[in-house]
Amino acid sequence: MESTHEPTDPVAKGILPTARQSWKDLFIWKQRVVVTNVYGETATEWAKPVPLKNPISLLAQLSGRDWICFTVGFCAWSADAFDFHALSIQQVKLAAYYGVSKTSVSTAITLTLLLRSIGAAAFGLAGDRWGRKWPMVFNMIILGILQIATIYSSTYSQFLGVRALFGLFMGGVYGNAIAMALENSPVDTRGLMSGILQQGYAFGYVCAACANLGVGGDTDSWKTVFWIAAGLSIGVGIIPCFFPESKQFLEARKEGKAQANPSQFWRETKVMLRQEWKMCVYCCILVTWFNYYSHTSQDNYTTMVLKEKEMDNSGASRTSIIMKAGACIGGTIIGYLSQYFGRRRTIIVSSLISGCLIPAWILPNSERALSATGFFMQFFVQGSWGVVPIHLNELAPPAFRSSFPGITYQVGNMVSSPSAQIVNAVSEKIHIISRTGKLVEAYGPTMGIATAIIVMGIVVTTAFGPEKRGREFERALPAGYNLQQQPGKQVDDLETGHMEKVPSQLDDEKREGRAVQ
Repeated sequence: MESTHEPTDPVAKGILPTARQSWKDLFIWKQRVVVTNVYGETATEWAKPVPLKNPISLLAQLSGRDWICFTVGFCAWSADAFDFHALSIQQVKLAAYYGVSKTSVSTAITLTLLLRSIGAAAFGLAGDRWGRKWPMVFNMIILGILQIATIYSSTYSQFLGVRALFGLFMGGVYGNAIAMALENSPVDTRGLMSGILQQGYAFGYVCAACANLGVGGDTDSWKTVFWIAAGLSIGVGIIPCFFPESKQFLEARKEGKAQANPSQFWRETKVMLRQEWKMCVYCCILVTWFNYYSHTSQDNYTTMVLKEKEMDNSGASRTSIIMKAGACIGGTIIGYLSQYFGRRRTIIVSSLISGCLIPAWILPNSERALSATGFFMQFFVQGSWGVVPIHLNELAPPAFRSSFPGITYQVGNMVSSPSAQIVNAVSEKIHIISRTGKLVEAYGPTMGIATAIIVMGIVVTTAFGPEKRGREFERALPAGYNLQQQPGKQVDDLETGHMEKVPSQLDDEKREGRAVQ
């Protein structure tokens, strides 16, 4: 962001004033930012976005170490997605294997999503306290072991128990992955890198769908996909052992080492929750809508193609792969555009376009048509999602960039956990006539109506919410180092306690005032 040195009203405080100001700012191209001058005084000014740069030149800004950190985060997020979708795209096989309904199988998805917030809190706080690397290593290895345990679950009850435990550890991946990947990226590259990173989730889905396509449609073939998932998770967990910790975390911890105090971490966590609880609640609501958005539009898509559209396993897998290829491309492109057009504007426009595509997404019957419309639907669904990692990172208190996004994301997952189960339950009770004249379960209409409602929820929540695009949090110390930055002086506001001082209009006025004196 480039400051115009043009003063404006201060950033609003309180829920309703913030909502009014956010709605008004949505239609103003410049962005309201708070700057701190060399004398420690703050002022609110308008800033204009830096024009989009060639993405190749943006990628070239990352150093070799930056790329290592980003790759580790991307691979962890992709493996996490593969683990999750190994189940969601094989619900029909698992239902036949355990002799239960698809709704019963989707209970495992609900349990996984429900318990992820606990893991997010535990591993997110560990990442903010001790670094991103080792919590992620431990997390991924345990996930691989639990995938193997799922394979050896001989009863439905054992299957549910293992998947519930799987959810606890799965929740810890997201926060540390995006913190490691994005906090080392230069400011101008964050929109692009956020879009690429988020599509690790879509990439994991594509890999799971390819594995499902390769093993065929036999009932027992689901186990092979889970073996692949286990190998990926354990491999992604071992590889980071040979790479360094996040450079930014190490430098920030070194800077604050002199005043480190173990008890300070928990004190600062309490201060953060007291000061930022409204932001926490807002982000949880926003990410709840987003999780409903993705899970409703994708978790039962393969089931819809198999049951309502009456395709075989190969056709359904190919359609799913093409659909998620659109997600990978859309998330990267739209995340990149958000650096210039703004996080909120980009989310709103992309979500509205996906809403307009719903009829074309659920009505076709041929594989070719479903593949094409699924591609563009997920292009914009995951396009909106591509903005979320950096949007959450910028809204988070600087010292809690691992735990805050991870916890809010997984709380959203917890609230949206019944999404696949709800779609299955409603679809199995409502029937429509298929193209062959058979009475089939109404997955398409159910998913279409639910997605339309969710799109409007995202648009409204985003339009009235805050945005801190371009926020510079690189100089923030890790959690536990901020309350006592100077002997005898306590920082009361974790949002501004360690902000970089930048020249502003206040500097000029101060200098002029001193000159007059």
